[in-house]
Amino acid sequence: MGTHVAILGTGGHLPSRRQSASELAELVGMRESTITGKFGLNGKHLAAEDEHVSDLATAAGERALAAAGVAPGDIGAVVYFGSTFKDYAVWQAAPKIAHNLGCTKAFALELDYVSCGGPVAMRVCRNMLLAEPDIGPVLAVGASRESALIEHSDRWSQFLFTYGDGAAGAVLAAVDAPPEVEVLGSHMITDGRFADDAMVPAGGTVEPVSHESVDAKRHVLRVENPSSMAGLLLITLNQLTDAARGAAARSGLTLDDIDFVCTSHVKRTAHKALLDALGVDVARSVYLDDTGHMTGVDTLFALDRAARQGLLAPGDHVLLVASGTGCTWAATMVRWGRRP
Repeated sequence: MGTHVAILGTGGHLPSRRQSASELAELVGMRESTITGKFGLNGKHLAAEDEHVSDLATAAGERALAAAGVAPGDIGAVVYFGSTFKDYAVWQAAPKIAHNLGCTKAFALELDYVSCGGPVAMRVCRNMLLAEPDIGPVLAVGASRESALIEHSDRWSQFLFTYGDGAAGAVLAAVDAPPEVEVLGSHMITDGRFADDAMVPAGGTVEPVSHESVDAKRHVLRVENPSSMAGLLLITLNQLTDAARGAAARSGLTLDDIDFVCTSHVKRTAHKALLDALGVDVARSVYLDDTGHMTGVDTLFALDRAARQGLLAPGDHVLLVASGTGCTWAATMVRWGRRP
């Protein structure tokens, strides 16, 4: 009977095509210094036209499985937590990813949590494995291709300009003894007042697709309520801090115990403000200025990068924290290795 949940391995993937800050600046009509300075983006990766969410997630899943030393046939569940903008509309990516990877015994689970998907996936997988440890190892994997939904001429949607493409995954399993890398407690906060602030307006039941007349600008990601979105930004720092505090408490810890932070790509000032609020030095975090924001992928991608770059010390308490439009703020604590 497993009483702990281990992360056996992680993996990330970025498309080969890259868009530089200067190229993006030209598209949006800004200075390159504004993109690199204010928006904190030196460049980002963009998927090819025939490179879809399932392809990106498959590549990240392969790396996570290799890092974990787990055979695809031993995976009991494939949990997709990435972009809701996928290969097709009204379609699940997890079954396709499981098939691509050869996870023949796995059932598929699809989570729909936009940019806070990483911490949420860790919570769901941990709870599922503690409740049903006989499932066997679980692969959580997500990918993002939101860059294809950007309308660069829309001045109200400036925060979307940094969206890039990529994927990340992790293999988790229930174990009896405290593992080297353990998923600890999680906490989430939701405020539905902001549910209609940002979306792709057309394509759902409110505004169905019309085969006779299609307005292309209704089929991109838009900030539909700028004034409400401004109010959301004012409370996000406090909500992220509260989510972190809750995750720490559920782990038997406090904010003072956080050693490293993996969060979404945001403006440099917002990133520093969050680290300051958590009492963690900015150097003890990953800033994704070469990828931009990859929605729910960011936090797990940052964890994988931090591990591969040797930024994590034995016993570090690593916080995965992110907000997702809608709006949900989510956090999960991970203990990385045992203290010497």
